[in-house]
Amino acid sequence: MSRNRTRTDRDRRPKTVSISLRERGQTTQDFAVGIGVFILAVAFVFSFLPSILTPFDSSVSGGQTAQADRVADRAVHNLSTETGPETELNGSAFEDFVNDTDGLSERLGLREDETRYDRIDIRLEPLNESEPLGDEWIVGDGYDNQSAASSARIVTFKEGSFDGAEPGCDPACRLVVRMW
Repeated sequence: MSRNRTRTDRDRRPKTVSISLRERGQTTQDFAVGIGVFILAVAFVFSFLPSILTPFDSSVSGGQTAQADRVADRAVHNLSTETGPETELNGSAFEDFVNDTDGLSERLGLREDETRYDRIDIRLEPLNESEPLGDEWIVGDGYDNQSAASSARIVTFKEGSFDGAEPGCDPACRLVVRMW
């Protein structure tokens, strides 16, 4: 004999009961404390972020860097030998350039009317920086570790082209132009 079962109200599953907010663990105070901590964390990140990037920030503009690069190119071009490579400089022409400080702005194409706008320092430095070459190979306003745009070129000198003492660039020197 088979039994046919019919569905009755007895077989239905009971309805789920919803949970009220009073029985949960989160309260308004918990929410306020969580949001407060989140806002403080975000504020800390935004206030700390500029100090992380500060070492990479420069007070020298891109225009000043480009100008220092143009001055370095012009100095190397004006002092180079006619027969050798462009980075081979004529020693006597370089000596005259260093010793004649009058009209330096005009020779390098810097703007000047009654007032000089650009300060410049051009010097020879050894490649290995073990010992400085001396003050006789420096021309300009005198660089004292202030913030400045800088450009450098590796140069050699034509052998026997100096009238006086040679700077001791073995095998080459660095011609550094700084502008501020």
